[in-house]
Amino acid sequence: MTGPEPSFAVEVDQNVHLPAGATEVDAVVTVTATGGPAAAPGDALEVLVVDTSGSMHGEKMRSARQATSAALAELRDGVSFAVISGVGMAVQVYPRDGGTAVADARTRAEANSEVANLRAGGGTAIGSWLSAVGRLADAHPGGLRHALLLTDGQNGEREPVFAAALDGVRGLFTCDCRGVGTDWRVEELRTIAAALLGTVDIVADPADLAADFRAITAAAMGKNTADVALRLWTPRGASVRFVKQVAPTVADLTGRRTESGPQRGDYPLGSWGAESRDYHVGVAVNAGGVGEEMLAGRVQLVRAGSTEVLGQGLVRAVWTDDTSLSSRISRGVAHYTGQAELADAIQEGLAARKAGDEPTATARLGRAVALAHESGNENTARLLSKVVDVLDAPSGTVRLRKKVDDVDEMTLDTRSTRTARFRGAS
Repeated sequence: MTGPEPSFAVEVDQNVHLPAGATEVDAVVTVTATGGPAAAPGDALEVLVVDTSGSMHGEKMRSARQATSAALAELRDGVSFAVISGVGMAVQVYPRDGGTAVADARTRAEANSEVANLRAGGGTAIGSWLSAVGRLADAHPGGLRHALLLTDGQNGEREPVFAAALDGVRGLFTCDCRGVGTDWRVEELRTIAAALLGTVDIVADPADLAADFRAITAAAMGKNTADVALRLWTPRGASVRFVKQVAPTVADLTGRRTESGPQRGDYPLGSWGAESRDYHVGVAVNAGGVGEEMLAGRVQLVRAGSTEVLGQGLVRAVWTDDTSLSSRISRGVAHYTGQAELADAIQEGLAARKAGDEPTATARLGRAVALAHESGNENTARLLSKVVDVLDAPSGTVRLRKKVDDVDEMTLDTRSTRTARFRGAS
């Protein structure tokens, strides 16, 4: 890597004042990475995984081939890469003898020739595809390791087999998942993306695949720092209630903690380029007396396995009997609490609708409409309006639509975790 090193800034938004006897401390932590060129090509791995099962026939297969070629064109010279055809097993189509190739004009052309021969036929075993990527990533330790996975259908593996495969590759690479058409399961790809710190989205029209693949691969090529972790220290007697990413999407990291020393744990944040993300941290501490102050948490950004601190912020608690201070709610905390509830309300409402429970579906999707309106999340409000008729947005009064296109329902479900970014001081 040449040029200036990337830098990380950590800002904490909270109301530090607590009423006497209170024990719960909340803060929104904004992490902003700036500067630094993309990682040296030799430090990066890109694996393209294309579903070539029988259902990927016709336009979907043609579009998948074009999209894979578009992704190959975005690879920087010197980056290691491979292409996997996904059927009832993982078939590496380039390089054919296994391992990875180094991107240059010759290898990209060779890979494109192999991709042009991809044909639809066979089953779907996503766990085996992930395991194949994991073996490639294992041979590239310490660098930026990214996979792009495309499917159009549901996994055919038994759940324990799939779960074991997914658990086996956690931490080895990040993975962005795309579903083309409407025959795949949102929850399936969401589970993969959450475990592998990536994104999930629907590409309803196969013709849009190439642009999507191009954008994803270009973003991966712009990353410069691998395996970043949020390290949270809390005082003796305190406990962590949760750690969640809340922007640009909602992702619960609480269960991903690994102990990294006395009273501290690390939460994986994946790879970073020039970008900003927000995290909601909740800590329970021992109650203090009026006038007492406590360091309730120390948030540090570190590289996994390293002692180097990239950035730091402090979470404080000050107990007071002045209700004008303690009753103030951090606007950032309030905003993202609502955004997390919005994601839950959408997913619960859609699940109830699918189960035929119209009263619950109406109530939960109505609540989602109200939350989207209140927070100014216009994109989500627009998607909701394709599933329910909005009678009054502020109160969340809605009526379920009798006829909803599968693509509209799946788009709302897939993008339910996207949040409206909070701007402004508390």
